[in-house]
Amino acid sequence: MKIVRLALNFAASLIALNATLFAADAVVAADGSAKYKTVQEAINAAPQLAAPGKIWTILVKPGIYHEVVYVQREKRYIKLVGENAEATTITAALHAKTIGADGQVLGTFRTATVHIDADEFVVENLTIENAAGPVGQALALRVDGDRVVFRGCRFLGWQDTILVNRGRHYFSGCLIVGATDFIFGGATAFFEDCTLRCENSSYITAASTPMEQAYGLVFSRCRIVGSKPEIRTYLGRPWRPYAMTAFLNCEISEVVRLEGWHNWGKLENEKTARYTEQGNTGNGAETGKRVTWAHQLSVEDAAAFTVEKVLGGSDGWRPASPTP
Repeated sequence: MKIVRLALNFAASLIALNATLFAADAVVAADGSAKYKTVQEAINAAPQLAAPGKIWTILVKPGIYHEVVYVQREKRYIKLVGENAEATTITAALHAKTIGADGQVLGTFRTATVHIDADEFVVENLTIENAAGPVGQALALRVDGDRVVFRGCRFLGWQDTILVNRGRHYFSGCLIVGATDFIFGGATAFFEDCTLRCENSSYITAASTPMEQAYGLVFSRCRIVGSKPEIRTYLGRPWRPYAMTAFLNCEISEVVRLEGWHNWGKLENEKTARYTEQGNTGNGAETGKRVTWAHQLSVEDAAAFTVEKVLGGSDGWRPASPTP
């Protein structure tokens, strides 16, 4: 069934891409063959405070784009689309110890290759990379907007690959690569049919979900693998005490330690962290040796973790719809 689902998703992506080729409002080509040579130039040219009835589409031609991209808050209702994720990469190599233009070290949160501050934003078929390697915190992606969607993308990094800082985000059919805390933050984010590839023995997630927020990081029908057979990692550790993370109906290989979760060296986190699983398969999914303070949901409770329930909010957002 999963193969059929992926095939259908691929076919739908091709149809959407063909439509994009004819409907793009701006085209970017690293070789200079289009109006814009950098992604940032095309973002800057997009209208501000656009309405939902007219999505501004930016088509990114295959190539390697060595740049840092910032999407300011006013750049709403934009769709950034690559022709081929494996052949279209936005890359930079900032890390927490990099000295910025102000003469100060950047710190973790200013290292993102792509930083999306706008609401109602869609990214499809692109690779976003932080190539700094094992030098400490180095973000590939930071998201501060609400109702932000990623489809068929690849996110490559080492430590802190993706920061979902605030808002609601939907990731579908994406590859996410990292070693330590490579999906982290306080947002509500739903990951569906994604592959998480661990590059080292460490931690996959580090949620900082606020106490009053019902949902944090939710993984549905995802796949966890390692780049080397000897890797052993944890599903997550709580960056903040009320971290919420769920793995539901996922394929979890032996890369995941049988205890599953870590308390970040603080026993008090075991009383507040909200870690749940249900329906997972694979050698790393055995529940018998999981830490006692994590929870196994019933089938009925897990069924309530739908995209619409987790991300709907007060406005009834449905990210699977064709527009943002």
